[in-house]
Amino acid sequence: MAKKSKLEYIWLDGTKPTQVLRSKTKIVKDFGGTIEECPIWCFDGSSTNQAPGGSSDCLLKPVAIFTDPGRLDGFLVMCEVLNPDSSVHDSNGRATIDDDDDDFWFGFEQEYFLYDRDTNLPLGFPVGGYPSPQGPYYCSVGAKNAFGREIIEEHLDLCLQAGLNVEGINAEVAAGQWEFQVFAKGAKRAGDEVWVARYLLERTAEKYNISINWHCKPLGDTDWNGSGMHANFSNNVLRTCGSKETYEKICSAFKPRIKEHIAVYGADNHLRLTGKHETQSIDKFSFGVSDRGASIRIPVATVTNGWKGWLEDRRPASNADPYKVASEIIRTVRSVQL
Repeated sequence: MAKKSKLEYIWLDGTKPTQVLRSKTKIVKDFGGTIEECPIWCFDGSSTNQAPGGSSDCLLKPVAIFTDPGRLDGFLVMCEVLNPDSSVHDSNGRATIDDDDDDFWFGFEQEYFLYDRDTNLPLGFPVGGYPSPQGPYYCSVGAKNAFGREIIEEHLDLCLQAGLNVEGINAEVAAGQWEFQVFAKGAKRAGDEVWVARYLLERTAEKYNISINWHCKPLGDTDWNGSGMHANFSNNVLRTCGSKETYEKICSAFKPRIKEHIAVYGADNHLRLTGKHETQSIDKFSFGVSDRGASIRIPVATVTNGWKGWLEDRRPASNADPYKVASEIIRTVRSVQL
């Protein structure tokens, strides 16, 4: 009997302002585990805000494949969405990335909250009140300050087993808030890995009746930190130039394009980018060495390495699409005449 494998096709729907993950399973015979063997598939776009009912077919183009550690003989297949004529669907942010030579490297720091579905509050928050103020939760240990560790540990193991390049995790500043970091050489690959890691986190939390809150400021106008997705990036110039002047020229190119970046840096980001809680105001731009209150931070490691390294754009929100964030950063960096 032919061996059968489960291919989980994953894609981004057309929900606005924040796209949502969707997936469905395809059973195939004698699968060798390569992306080339994954056929183009289709789905009902009228049920995902991506097509009208009278012409509802959309195509799924497989672009990245990972082992699915949660299933026997399973694979996770990240897909781009295409129109029926194979043109790029307007919800497809990945296709806008200009980095076919993988010159750009990205490291995304994905923050999020674990929410109790029964109370609709972050883990660690009592009903009708608040836990102790921020301070003891960041990189914490112990039941008094760390909430949901069994979920994030299971998620980390699944990511590593899947072959994702997760480089670390930590408890964040607010109670019930966590972070994982993903790095890849190539903007498209980095986006693929962030989205598959998000998918695995959602699926893991299902078992615990916990939801993942990706909103950048779920606790509203309070003194609790919001959630970001800081984008660390470099290209060959940044990695090798050895020039403070070049770094400052590249950073300065972001200032006249505030609106273009904020447009793809996540919904409701104005609630997070207030100038407080380690952020710059949404309508301002600044950069500085080791400055976590700046729009773009120049890591001290870049300076001590002789101005050879990377930059961190601290503005992207936790609910932003890493494909669109990377696309806009690449567009701005490529505009600089050196």
